[in-house]
Amino acid sequence: MSIVGLDLAGVETRPTGFCVLRGTEADTFLTYTDAEILGKIMELKPDVVAIDAPLSLPPGRKSLEERTSVHLRECDRELLKRGIRFFPVTLGPMRKLTMRGINLKRILEAESFVVIEAYPGGAQDVLGIPRKQKGLMKLKEGLEALGIKGLKSQMSDHELDAVTCSYVGKLFLEKEAVIYGAPGEGIVMPKGEKNSK
Repeated sequence: MSIVGLDLAGVETRPTGFCVLRGTEADTFLTYTDAEILGKIMELKPDVVAIDAPLSLPPGRKSLEERTSVHLRECDRELLKRGIRFFPVTLGPMRKLTMRGINLKRILEAESFVVIEAYPGGAQDVLGIPRKQKGLMKLKEGLEALGIKGLKSQMSDHELDAVTCSYVGKLFLEKEAVIYGAPGEGIVMPKGEKNSK
């Protein structure tokens, strides 16, 4: 079983965290362009690709440019209900990330890859491990406590969030995850309730 986790950046000039999880062994690095990301995924042929980026638009919206009063998706409302913090897709910097994520999902699904939306900060809350804001070493130790091996001594926040995405992908394949919101348009999260440290 191999899973790719991506902590996607909004633009190609900023680093995207990339994790390949084989069983419990993680291999991480940074990527930049869509071509680089897609080329690596095509080469690896993972069972699932878990992307930290909104992969759908709020209901009724054809684009993020159109002005409507609808800013939240069903999965976003579910996060709110559970007290999990997030940025709405219509918020300034989130727009580029959302469009990049939707585009990558479209390309990957056309190549028959299974693509899911992951949210590492929310997953970390549910898993009871610290978010990166509490310190990268604490997040790394939290991931290791979940049984993930192969983490480097020095890791960027992008790599650690990519590891979290790949772990969510593992839970998804093992039927140990739930979907917040509509199937196909929801966020895949670990089972359980928010339990942040």
